[in-house]
Amino acid sequence: MARIEAVFFDVGEILVDETREYGTWADWLGIPRHTFSAVFGAVIAQGKDYRETFQVFKPGFDLAVERERRAAAGQPETFSEENLYSDVRPCLRELQDSGLRVGLAGNQTARAEEILKALELPVDVIGTSDGWGVEKPSSGFFDRVIEEAGVAASSVLYVGDRLDNDVRPAQEAGISTALVRRGPWGHILRMPEVEQRCLFHLAGLAELPARVAAHNAEQS
Repeated sequence: MARIEAVFFDVGEILVDETREYGTWADWLGIPRHTFSAVFGAVIAQGKDYRETFQVFKPGFDLAVERERRAAAGQPETFSEENLYSDVRPCLRELQDSGLRVGLAGNQTARAEEILKALELPVDVIGTSDGWGVEKPSSGFFDRVIEEAGVAASSVLYVGDRLDNDVRPAQEAGISTALVRRGPWGHILRMPEVEQRCLFHLAGLAELPARVAAHNAEQS
């Protein structure tokens, strides 16, 4: 087992609590938030793409087009400091201060990338699917993670909440993984063989720096 030299994080439900984001989509569609959340969970539980939730309420829904319509109406998708989980900044700072390369890499829009940059998080790399031109779970996305990490794949840790989109493809690229059980995907999805290959299983990010430090000490 290799030492961890770089840690990359997914964004949604790892760094950002997406409760507000999906709540505003329910409002945009004119659907009660509770109803939208229930259908969202059902779609995930069936192993479907979360975007199919929108099709339930509005057949033919085009997410990219609706994002533009929202922006034009003065209601763009957004998030801010208050939507970050409380353990995010301390975790990122501690990892960076310990000498590790720290990055963000998720399926996010160009607008989200600008917001992440404006938050001035203690990270070395911010990468998004829009900016990189490739998205999870494609192997090209994780090849880019390895490239940005600047170390061997086995020395990279990818932290995610989705077994299907984050953890499994990262493992297939030779990257070590940490599964965080928060957000709908983190609680609903189960893939025992993938879970067993995770280096860490976490309830949040607070314990991650100590777990990484202990792992690296064992490899010395």
